[in-house]
Formats: sequence, structure tokens, C-alpha cells
Amino acid sequence: MKKLNIGMIGGGFMGKAHALAYAGMPMFFWPSPVIPHRHTVVDVTEELAKEAAAKYGFDHYATDWRQVVNDPDIDIIDIVTPNNTHAEIAIAAAKAGKHVISEKPLALGAEEAKTMLDAVTAAGVKHMVAFNYRRTPAVALAKKYLEEGKIGKVLNFRGTYLQDWSADPNSPLSWRFQKKIAGSGALGDIGTHVVDIARYLVGEITDVNAVTKTWIPERPVQTGGVDKLGTVKSASDVPKAAVDVDDEFVSLLKFEGGAVGSIEATRNAWGRNNFLTFEIHGEKGSLYFNYERRDELQVCFADDPGDSKGFRTVYTGPAHPYGEGLWPIPALGIGYGETKIIETYDFFKSIVENTEVSPNFNDGYRVELVADAILESAEKGVWVNIEKTVANIT
Repeated sequence: MKKLNIGMIGGGFMGKAHALAYAGMPMFFWPSPVIPHRHTVVDVTEELAKEAAAKYGFDHYATDWRQVVNDPDIDIIDIVTPNNTHAEIAIAAAKAGKHVISEKPLALGAEEAKTMLDAVTAAGVKHMVAFNYRRTPAVALAKKYLEEGKIGKVLNFRGTYLQDWSADPNSPLSWRFQKKIAGSGALGDIGTHVVDIARYLVGEITDVNAVTKTWIPERPVQTGGVDKLGTVKSASDVPKAAVDVDDEFVSLLKFEGGAVGSIEATRNAWGRNNFLTFEIHGEKGSLYFNYERRDELQVCFADDPGDSKGFRTVYTGPAHPYGEGLWPIPALGIGYGETKIIETYDFFKSIVENTEVSPNFNDGYRVELVADAILESAEKGVWVNIEKTVANIT
């Protein structure tokens, strides 16, 4: 069984999720397509890098990502750093002949994402962007039902991603609130997940009409480099700096296949923790999913008998997508870690079998096109056509 050496750039929260996936994947999907070996982890200081290696089970640590990218022993570069560093690392990794997996959003915008796509395409390496929520078995089951035509032609898609971790104005000004590092706010951070799911389930988005809002215009300056995602509050007398990204957006959508819909995302929705949902209505039925109840897919089919018509719950398990590698009883519990395990399984399979994996950098680029169009629409107050955005780049 082939061993692939991982060089992971970044040792924070997301590094923890990826390291867990590398350790757990062969246990869930055996025989494993490869044995992922946690070779080297990189962080900004020697102290943090050494600690990350100890916590996440890496043999080596470093403070210079270029050293790891150019290490001939490394097969895969895993990018789990803030958004403004994705492009430089990914392009260097591709030129060094490494396969690349990058956290989302792929880039600060579509133009930068296109340079990353061009680099991995020219190098002929495998590439993936980590929109892991589509790996939730219930979401994959919805895709299966749609492909089987169980709800007929899709008429409408509604997607939301609501959180409350930054609703408190005393949440520190992390990099996620700074345009030069994040690119955008709720849109790039969580909204792109909904855009990815919309594309995955319904197809390409052709036009958008959006509104964005920044509800909290300034926040306390953060001390230290660790992003606590709102779990630490600053005192009222701490110096503050401007927030220059969106806190919330709402967008109407038009799809290539004729469907219409909407997506919205906010990090200022008190009481919502990780409320990622979609509802899809078709000519012959409807589907509904809520990530906070991720073992469940709500289904309603038009041809059900009249005395039992209505939404019912399908609990995902062994009979459903990825079920053979997960838990033996439906509704036993799928977590965030399992979605990352499935993600890495599909990525490694694509490397071994020399097949294309999705979502890849092309998907990441298409999502960035939609995100750019949403920002443009909000600024100008008009419908924006995605293909016109493409024309401006290519």
C-alpha cells in the first residue's frame, strides 16, 4: 500500500481537523487507497510549530513553508492558512510537482483563484479545495436523489449559513474581519460553502442580485495570533480598529438549468451555531437539510399517498453514500471530523487512480466568480452576470 508524505502548512484549528482526517481515514476506509504519513507541519514560530507537531502527530516541524514545498520527500501540500497566503503556497507547490489541497475559500477573489488553477493545470498535479460539507452523507444522498430524478426538475434552491460567534461587538478583530487577509467577510468565510453546495446540487449559477451589510464597523484589536472564533471577548477599553468586510449578505440567484433561488450568510445571528441549511423544491418533491442535524435528510415526494404526504426523515447510515466506511447503524452520529475523513479519502483515491476529484481548483475558481459577482451586485445595486465576470478575467 502506497505511502504519501503530507506537508501541512498551518497548525491551528483547521490543521487539527486535517491531521485527524489523515490519522482516521485508513481506519474508516480499509483497504485504504494510501497510507497518509504526517511528515512535516509548518507554523509561524518554532514554538508553535513544535507544539503542532506534538499535538497532531507529525514527525517534523518547520517555520518556513518554502522549505517544505521544496522537500523531495513531500508528496502533498496541505494549505490550512489564512486566505491571503493560499495562492503563493499553492502555486509554489504545483511548480514543485506536489499535489495540493487547500482550505476554502480558494483565494481572495476570482482573478487570484484563476492563477492557482492555471498553475496546478500546467503542472498536472491533483488539486482539491476543502468544501467538506458536501461530503456529509445526507448531502451526498440529496445529490443521489436529484440525479435519479426523484424530485423531478429543480425549481428553487434556498441556502443559508447562519452563525453567531461574531455577533458580540467585543469579539476581537481577527484576520477574518480584514479585507487584505480574508478578501471578504461572511461571504468568503461561510457563504462560499453555500455557493459550493448550490453548484454541487443544482448546477452553475448564472446571475446574482445581492445586498451586503457590515453591522459592527469596528472591533477590539486582537492580541496574539491565535484565532479564537469569538470564544474570547475583549474588555471595553481595548483599542479598536475598523472592520472592512461584510458581516452578512443576501443574494437572489438564477441557475443555468432555469431554477431560481437565494442564499444568505451571517455571523451575527444570535442562537445559530452552525446553521448550514438548504431546501430544494422540484416538480415532483422537495428536500431539506440542516447541518446541525447532519444525520438527517428531510424528503417529500409528490407521488406519496395523500394520507401520508409530507416531509419525512431519512437517517443516513450504511445504505447511503460513504456508509460502507462509517458507522454500522443509521443515525449513530456523523461529525465534522468524518466529513474531513471522507474528503481526504476522495482526494487520495484521485491521486492513486489518476482521476479528477471535486471540488477542485476549478470549482474553487467558479465559487470565487460567484462571490465576486455578489460583491459587485451589492455595490452597484444591479443583477450581475457571472460570465461577464469571467470575460473580465480571461
